[in-house]
Amino acid sequence: MKLDRLIARHEAMGRQSAHLAIASGRVRVEGTVVTDSHHPIDRFTCVALDGAVIQQPERALYLMMHKPEGILSATKDATHPTVIDLIDDQDKHTLHIAGRLDRSTSGLVLLTNDGRWSKRLMAAEHKVPKVYLVETLEPIALDAVAAFARGFYFHTEDITTLPAELVILGERQARLTLHEGRYHQVKRMFHRVNNRVTRLHRESIGSLALPADLKAGGWRGLDAAAAWAILAL
Repeated sequence: MKLDRLIARHEAMGRQSAHLAIASGRVRVEGTVVTDSHHPIDRFTCVALDGAVIQQPERALYLMMHKPEGILSATKDATHPTVIDLIDDQDKHTLHIAGRLDRSTSGLVLLTNDGRWSKRLMAAEHKVPKVYLVETLEPIALDAVAAFARGFYFHTEDITTLPAELVILGERQARLTLHEGRYHQVKRMFHRVNNRVTRLHRESIGSLALPADLKAGGWRGLDAAAAWAILAL
């Protein structure tokens, strides 16, 4: 939203009157006078007119969790426990998940109530890397590295996956870096090289790695600066 729209709506004045109020220095955003009518704001922004707060900022939440196997990446479910059930915060009902994991997959999950952040984080065009530790049923063929780098065509979505980096760590273990998050993507990619994923664990998203001291089922908050820094690659 633009600043002039908020002022006009809150004060029941026309856009022209809102422009004049802003241009004359009567409006502060986060405590600083702003004279640009098109200054962007959102529901997390504190706005004051003539010294009186006209928009109290909502509390922005950015959380990281070590999701255990068997927990759903969902906000609610009638049958199975969800990641939200593991969180003890009065505002947890406002959260959504930025990058889901399958029920059988463990590792780093991010939750937020800031839609701008989650959209930027998960959009394929921003190519935010997600790193997974993969274990497989069969030995991983050496030519799988080149196949993952070329990408795979998924006819259901009519897309070809972005190049992915596969590093073979052992006979049945690899580290995989993706820059997108398609439905069951890791499992489908390994199926294309005649293998099956038996265990999958997400180690990092962007610049944020799952902390070694964050136990399965645990979570902790991130401040806004740290959350947005995840995208700065």
